[in-house]
Amino acid sequence: MDQDETTRNSTHGADNGIRQQARDLFGSASNRAGAGYRQAHGFLEGRPRGQQVLIVGAASFAGLLALLLAYLVILIPLTPSVDDLKQVNSARPTVILTADGKEMGTFEQGLQERVKLSQVSPHVIKALISTEDHRFYEHHGVDFTRIAGALLASLKGDAQGGSTITQQLARNMFPEEIGRARSINRKLKELITAIKIENTYSKTEILEAYLNTVPFLYNARGIEMAARTYFDKPAIKLDVLEAATLVGMLKGTYYYNPVTNPERSLGRRNVVLGQMAKHGAFSEARLKALVKRPLKLDFERQVERNGRDNHFTAHVRKWLLAWADENDYNLELDGLVVHTTLDADLQQAALKAVERQAGALQAVADVEWANSWLPGSTSTGTYASMRTGVAPFDYYWRTHGAELNAFVRESSAYRKAVEGGEAPAAALKRIKADGDFMRGLRAAKTRLEAGFVAMDPMSGEVKAWVGSRDFAKDQFDHVAQALRQPGSTFKPIVYGAALENGISPEQPYVDAVMEIRAADGTVWKPTDMSGTTGRQLTMREGLVHSKNTITAQVMQDVGLPSVIKLAQNMGVRQSKLSAVPSLALGTSPVTLLEMVSTYSTIAAQGEYRKPVFVRRITDREGKVIADFGTTTPERAMSQASSVTLIDMLRGVVNRGTGTGVRSRFGVNGDVAGKTGTTQNNADGWFILMHPNLVAGAWVGFNDNRVTMRSNYWGQGGHNAILLVGDFFRTALDAGKVDKAAIFPGGRPPAAPRIQVEEPQEEFIEPGELMEGIPADEAAPPAPPAPVETEGEEEEEEEAPMEGVPPPQPVPTGELDL
Repeated sequence: MDQDETTRNSTHGADNGIRQQARDLFGSASNRAGAGYRQAHGFLEGRPRGQQVLIVGAASFAGLLALLLAYLVILIPLTPSVDDLKQVNSARPTVILTADGKEMGTFEQGLQERVKLSQVSPHVIKALISTEDHRFYEHHGVDFTRIAGALLASLKGDAQGGSTITQQLARNMFPEEIGRARSINRKLKELITAIKIENTYSKTEILEAYLNTVPFLYNARGIEMAARTYFDKPAIKLDVLEAATLVGMLKGTYYYNPVTNPERSLGRRNVVLGQMAKHGAFSEARLKALVKRPLKLDFERQVERNGRDNHFTAHVRKWLLAWADENDYNLELDGLVVHTTLDADLQQAALKAVERQAGALQAVADVEWANSWLPGSTSTGTYASMRTGVAPFDYYWRTHGAELNAFVRESSAYRKAVEGGEAPAAALKRIKADGDFMRGLRAAKTRLEAGFVAMDPMSGEVKAWVGSRDFAKDQFDHVAQALRQPGSTFKPIVYGAALENGISPEQPYVDAVMEIRAADGTVWKPTDMSGTTGRQLTMREGLVHSKNTITAQVMQDVGLPSVIKLAQNMGVRQSKLSAVPSLALGTSPVTLLEMVSTYSTIAAQGEYRKPVFVRRITDREGKVIADFGTTTPERAMSQASSVTLIDMLRGVVNRGTGTGVRSRFGVNGDVAGKTGTTQNNADGWFILMHPNLVAGAWVGFNDNRVTMRSNYWGQGGHNAILLVGDFFRTALDAGKVDKAAIFPGGRPPAAPRIQVEEPQEEFIEPGELMEGIPADEAAPPAPPAPVETEGEEEEEEEAPMEGVPPPQPVPTGELDL
């Protein structure tokens, strides 16, 4: 017999043995059950019928009680442990810190301030015990007498609750573990946890914990914040009427909300006062006087502590919630400390730069769109002085009626009206007649927005992050959420792909309009605003002067797949890039974070590092439980190609479209960067690289149908560059980046002639008249001659691609990097 057959026989024998054991056990159990039945039958036989019923009933009840006790024993390990109870009582919210230890935000359970029971008005305690649990000091967590009474009342049709204060505390402390579903399983868990609480804490500690954890609407949690919210006073100063009002809310905070349902709240308050009188808090005469008193509030919603939040902390919060779920941490209780990468000083510099420069650009937009003529100045100061004397965007609204109607039709007010049955034309007319609504709509559409982010290229750590001009007014994040066309800031990727394919930076190309046929048969003829020269330019010159004609030819030489692959390797890892020829000029929307990450890869000599915004997480004792500080770089581009590309981008800052960063702000040092402008001046970009820091900014309107009016102020080299230049000047002056640091092959340039603001010269762009506006209206009566700004060249504007639709309103989908 072979080994396999032996094994099969052995297994078959074992199976037979198990089956025989099962039969024996079943037979034994059956015999015992039969014997038990015969014994019980013999015990009952001959007894009166009434006794038999009583005996069987008692045995059944005992059996059910035994089953219930067994189930309770099973549930005990599934309820919170004593350690869990102690942890909740000593709970601390997770704190978010900057890299230098400054607090930026917390994960509190609403607005909460814990107080001792001695800091709570005695009226509150009397009202609470009288109404919610008058036998509080007599039971041990569960009031079985009250439960029996509640069951009897419920059987009579008067549903009552039997929960003690301790049981309610159990629900408040462990909402997920116990829950609030109406089920036997939940109730048993609640009973067990309540008994554990009573065995762990004193009655005083239980009352204190309850009053500190109970929710009171408006994000107020605990009696102290409730007292401040509804009566503008601390809990210790609550009088008997105020105490009864707040305790009355506990039966149903929404239903008895004194702000929205004052009559219900008054009635419930008087019920609480009645319970207090019933249990000896005061006399019946006093009760009659109190119930006649009106409901008086001093309501003031408390300032959200998360008001300190900004787009960076909001991004961190979103990431942390997912991390905590995955790693089984409670951010509201576990007292974790989140050490982020944000530099407080650089963040402050970024906030001030955005506030100053975006505010100045808002004045430019307000003034330029106020009248039919253009001031044509290159100085933001000129526009600031004119701002108070004009009606912002008045001329825009007078000449863009179709856009205004479209904005109204896209509003939620119009959509609700039409869905409710109102005729579209009537709804449009009615809403446009609403002055307050239209003022708000116009203000929102014409508010200039900005995004700014700075990273350390050698670590990937984010050092500054400003998602909008004002987080309180616009929570939409223009760093990681907003998808916008990057314009010419995308061109370095095309030239990088060329370098990777062995094309020399001195490779000549003809500056001429050429037809490029797309895969779908459409023909693209990229042009430049300044026209073409017909002469040969090197690839280096094409990038320095942002020539669309040259960039398109370089893209043809390397091919779209190579450009897309390099873009993804360098940092564009979330946004989908459209495989069309115009991609070379930045027509495929991306996020600012992706673009700054891409430039960080260039600055790091071709090594990509995923953006890092949390360095490490420690527990409440300071022990590191997660470390994200060390990331392994990925080779995205060869070092040689990166060094060459950095040198080409130096030319942009030294003699090309980015010279304003030196001439306006005196940014000295070995820096390189690129400007970007999209069609119709919808988006302005500028990204600057330094060996220690890479920073980028985007400027535009949330709805890109609204744009900067003049070609001068619509260009990234004149708008976004202001934010980055302002920031870098502060960072250099404060010593946050090393002035002497240089890229490979570089040398610190000579100190530039610092010109904080360009002279207030009149500047009129050729061809800047708006389409559809008569020439005699668009120009001032006596326009001055154009004046070139010394040391700057105008950035070439991307020409429209035939067959490509114009930009659409900015999408609002989130991007999680």
